[in-house]
Amino acid sequence: MPYFFISAAHKSSGKTTLSIGLTAALCRRGMQVQTFKKGPDYIDPLWLTAASGRPCENLDFFTMSRQEIADEFGRAMATADIGVIEGNKGLYDGLDLDGSNSNAALAAQLQSPVFLVIDARGMTRGIAPLILGYQAFDPEVRIAGVILNKVGGSRHEAKLCNVINHYTDLPVVGAVHNSPELIIDERHLGLMPSNESALAEKKIALLGEKVAEQVDLDRILEIAADVPAIDHPEPTEPRSYPEPLRIGYPRDRAFGFYYPGDLRKLGNQGVELVAFDTLQDSHLPPVDGLFIGGGFPEMVMDELEANVSLRGEIRDFIEQGGPVYAECGGLMYLARSMQWQGRRCEMVGAIPGDVVMHDRPQGRGYVRLEETDASPWPKVPGSSSGIAAHEFHYSALEQLDPSIRFAYRVTRGTGIDGTHDGVIYKNLLASYTHLRDVGGNHWIERFLAHVRACRK
Repeated sequence: MPYFFISAAHKSSGKTTLSIGLTAALCRRGMQVQTFKKGPDYIDPLWLTAASGRPCENLDFFTMSRQEIADEFGRAMATADIGVIEGNKGLYDGLDLDGSNSNAALAAQLQSPVFLVIDARGMTRGIAPLILGYQAFDPEVRIAGVILNKVGGSRHEAKLCNVINHYTDLPVVGAVHNSPELIIDERHLGLMPSNESALAEKKIALLGEKVAEQVDLDRILEIAADVPAIDHPEPTEPRSYPEPLRIGYPRDRAFGFYYPGDLRKLGNQGVELVAFDTLQDSHLPPVDGLFIGGGFPEMVMDELEANVSLRGEIRDFIEQGGPVYAECGGLMYLARSMQWQGRRCEMVGAIPGDVVMHDRPQGRGYVRLEETDASPWPKVPGSSSGIAAHEFHYSALEQLDPSIRFAYRVTRGTGIDGTHDGVIYKNLLASYTHLRDVGGNHWIERFLAHVRACRK
């Protein structure tokens, strides 16, 4: 079962565009393509999911053990024809000095061939020492080929290929020429989410067509086949409950940041997931609890404000003790108001504070949390009071009621005020931190136990 890793010499080299294009091109050949994203990310996986028609899975050393990564990789690959793993940042970039959190470490663990994407703008002979250095830096990493990106034309391509063939032993498996039509619009949080872009399907098709024309897919498939056999763990059987829970969650242009594994685990815990649209639906569907994930609510805050009836029903649900868990964009939606670019819009109003958008990130990267005694969720076996997670937000929650209680102390990261995260109001818990149900953080089981207790 073939698979390969797309990484780069440095961030913003175009590896996401190429990963999307490669996925689309392989799907056009009739292959079932399973995509993966290294690290915590929602936006790139949305595009990769749209390109493959299968949920993109995240593989992350900070929140997952090495065994969990192996199990998740094997589970997802069990029904696929080929795997495409997209790195984050550069190949050797990561948290730790020893590289244990890097893309290279993940590629080495999976024994995956790596195709190194190089932004070739302004380069000719200097590309050789760059490639040689990357090859020599870690012998455990198998760099199997080079994909040149943003090439200046046919003459530029020929020069680069001659240099690489003369000085290195790596094949050039693709040379994608610089073209504005291959660019995906960027946003303050990264690439525009595919669930928000009306042109996403056309863009993906275009990327697949252009990559197929300029990348040697047959050579990539040949190299990708030289990998070890994958261990496939036994599938988890869904648990049966006499009274299944209905959990509502918004999935629309405002909210779309959910880990597929978390949604899958909710289903395995006897949950019926009920999607609704915060922009179009006038009424909240009958549910036992709400899970409001992240997204870009500021981009549609006028529409969110205009949906008065739904905002009122969500506020009433919370006021009547309905259990709710909200992350980042969800927290913003549940606040009193949202302010951005000189405009102010009313939001749900359950959280006694106002959201203000800023030009620079207010919190970004990995976080570590310690639970306080105020956390409303019951403990479950195997859970830990220490939580490894992540955040990325340009907004801040301001003018917050000073009497508010918090579920977490922040030991790494920013959270709400640099020290705390996890606003608690009645049976609502809302934080800037994004949780993932992995390792010692079994948040789904805990949240559902909370929902069942509230229903009783």
